[in-house]
Amino acid sequence: MYDPSDRKQIRGVFKTAWTKHINNMPAEPLEILIADIIRLHPEYHRLLEGSDEELEKDFIAEDGQQNPYLHLGMHVTLREQFQTDRPAGIVALYNKLLLKTSDIHVTEHILMDCLGECLWAAQRYQQPPDEQAYLECVQTRCEK
Repeated sequence: MYDPSDRKQIRGVFKTAWTKHINNMPAEPLEILIADIIRLHPEYHRLLEGSDEELEKDFIAEDGQQNPYLHLGMHVTLREQFQTDRPAGIVALYNKLLLKTSDIHVTEHILMDCLGECLWAAQRYQQPPDEQAYLECVQTRCEK
């Protein structure tokens, strides 16, 4: 099990999954899922193939930097939501949106916008994420 408060350890999970993938090594199911997501993000390959010091790097949103680990982690979160249909109804909305985009990666990025809004609000107001607001956001994106 991983300590969610240990940033370096969590980032190391992504690096390990990618290392195992590019070296055709046996991997755990979660590592296979992570490697599949990383494969879709060639812009992060150099980072994950770099030295372990890269695991400590700060990414400052105010400087226009996107945190690749947060981005990849959100993809993982979405795929776990799809496996469990939690919140209830997310799979149906995902499938509806996928019919419009015809692209899994594009669809996930649209959902990530809603997920990000939901998590931001939860953090700002120090409350649990509002699953209903999240689903409503996704529904709105389906209707655009």
